[in-house]
Amino acid sequence: MTAPPLFPPPTADAVLEGLDPEQREVATALHGPVCVLAGAGTGKTRAITHRIAYGVRAGILQPGSVLAVTFTARAAGEMRGRLRQLGAGGVQARTFHSAALRQLQYFWPRAVGGELPRLVERKVQLVAEAAARCRVRLDRNELRDATGEIEWSKVTQTVPEDYPAAVAKAGREAPRDPAEIAKIYAAYEELKRDRAVIDFEDVLLLTVGVLEERADVAEQVRSQYQHFVVDEYQDVSPLQQRLLDLWLGGRESVCVVGDAGQTIYSFTGATPDFLLNFRTRHPDATVVKLVRDYRSTPQVVHLANGLLAQSAAPGSGGRAAQHRLELISQREAGPDPVYTEYSDEPTEAEGTAGRVKALLDAGVRASEIAVLFRTNGQSEVYEQALADLGIAYQLRGAERFFERPEVREAGLLLRGAARAGGADRALDDAVGVPEQVRAVLGTRGWTARAPSGSGAVRDRWESLAALVRLAEEFSAGRQEATLADFVAELDERASAQHAPTVEGVTLASLHAAKGLEWDAVFLVGLTEGMVPITYARTPEQVEEERRLLYVGVTRARLHLSLSWALARSPGGRAGRRPTRFLEGLRPGSAARGAGRAAGSGRAAESTGGASRRRGPVKCRVCGRVLSEAVERKLRRCEDCPSDLDEGLYERLRDWRGERAKEQGVPAYCVFTDATLLAIAESSPASVAELTAIPGVGRAKLDRFGADVLELCAGQEPFGATPG
Repeated sequence: MTAPPLFPPPTADAVLEGLDPEQREVATALHGPVCVLAGAGTGKTRAITHRIAYGVRAGILQPGSVLAVTFTARAAGEMRGRLRQLGAGGVQARTFHSAALRQLQYFWPRAVGGELPRLVERKVQLVAEAAARCRVRLDRNELRDATGEIEWSKVTQTVPEDYPAAVAKAGREAPRDPAEIAKIYAAYEELKRDRAVIDFEDVLLLTVGVLEERADVAEQVRSQYQHFVVDEYQDVSPLQQRLLDLWLGGRESVCVVGDAGQTIYSFTGATPDFLLNFRTRHPDATVVKLVRDYRSTPQVVHLANGLLAQSAAPGSGGRAAQHRLELISQREAGPDPVYTEYSDEPTEAEGTAGRVKALLDAGVRASEIAVLFRTNGQSEVYEQALADLGIAYQLRGAERFFERPEVREAGLLLRGAARAGGADRALDDAVGVPEQVRAVLGTRGWTARAPSGSGAVRDRWESLAALVRLAEEFSAGRQEATLADFVAELDERASAQHAPTVEGVTLASLHAAKGLEWDAVFLVGLTEGMVPITYARTPEQVEEERRLLYVGVTRARLHLSLSWALARSPGGRAGRRPTRFLEGLRPGSAARGAGRAAGSGRAAESTGGASRRRGPVKCRVCGRVLSEAVERKLRRCEDCPSDLDEGLYERLRDWRGERAKEQGVPAYCVFTDATLLAIAESSPASVAELTAIPGVGRAKLDRFGADVLELCAGQEPFGATPG
């Protein structure tokens, strides 16, 4: 897979260069309905943007007749950028809401008359007023939950009086008495009518209404857009599907892209049924599967496959699990996933921050590291742990980049400098867009060297530095661009909320991480009650929690760490257990059903300790069945006497440090402390004895086995270990 070109390909055929066979099949399937089943990291955006660009460059598709829709402004912005690079800049790439709002604003005066009602961006305040009108007291969490129920009702096209029955039919647990929610919902709709405002869900509902009632408007939209591409199709709601059907008007020129294994928004009304039923609705559809994973190493892919393989067991995961995609890594082998059990949450946060610092010291960029958790409430302890080590971070889902005061101020300054041109003294010695941006932002606190420490000063610098990097990337693709061109790019990105990368470790919930990727990912807080979350009670809800963990795992390119804490606070009762989803996959845990079948293709090369399925592990001293991960690895109770060869342990530690330094990775990527201790206690004399130790898989055996056996035999390793 090659990087996106800096300049548009010279011909239509050149657009196809660098695509793998399946991606090329997608790109050349330009007629009739097309369904692309694309696993995580398989280059789906690349495939569909090249498909559109190939059709445009070959003269088969007119740019203005194509509408590509996805689910986030960031994804739409990325798609527009790629299409522009491929010479198809006239194609519309928008979110469902953005596309519908644009049509509604244009047609409202003709179809309804007057101006479109004002759009309410934050409906929570109106919901609070509606609850007060119904004499229902809601705290902050209940208010958020009630708002979510109203949103779910509207995208599933449920009116207030039908809400209690709809909740019961869907097996959905209402945050309060369904009758109360229905009253609040009805009062909310009345308030909107009284104040002549609409919400985001109304944008879709009203667009549907206009297209259904006005044949002339529907005909005009259909004459404008004749070819549709829908990304993340597994997340489509019934309301969005209804709008798509109206856009199509019975035509079949549509390409949908999705992965049922990444359905994680059912609570908002999304359903994979439209993706899974696509071939039933369109019997002649072209179906292409993308399973070559270019993002993650075989070790990461093996774990990801294992997670979904468990849900594919009979009676486990429903239709989504039965249609799972078995990924095949296209990358070289990397380090095994690291599993760590901590005594309490603060210790887990401190340990995670320490490992983040080790990666930073090894040369991994902060923006290529993420700490992911199940709920936003878990972030505080990790924010503190990173701040204590002076590590910059960004909390995804907090204040939007283009709404930050320093970014708004920088935009005004850059716009003024672009208008002034040669009259701006700050630009006297600046040649080229990047230099001009540095000169302007240098007057407001940007410096070539980052300020030390964290806090507001560092946050401000990170924002300005992100704009400087964006100017460098922009100029590299457009050598003749001016500062005015860059300002126009910023305006377009701001309207689409397509933010540049901020240089800091990302803290985010698993839901917010969807669609993103990093070199190193830390999945934290993986305990029963958190993953799956306590309120996931039905089999369908539990399986969605499994898919959420799968999404987290597949965000990692190279380094993946998974951890959990036995207690919430230091000294607290250690009553927590690691998530059931890792049983049979993490070292020392018992297998669960179909987990035995996890992994295939190149992914199966990364067997590691997680792939060997063992029965109960007993203490080699007292014979007790062991349950804790570290005890299973050592094959003895923590309190039982150790037969550690301390001299061997020290030699192993020194050797591990040298190998880690040679490979530029943290020491635990060679062997964890627990694995090293287990080796020193058992002093294996053969390959079979060494591989019997959890944490010593095929990949590590190939790399380090000869060295370890020589050290255990009292010899010095011969030469360097092959990497």
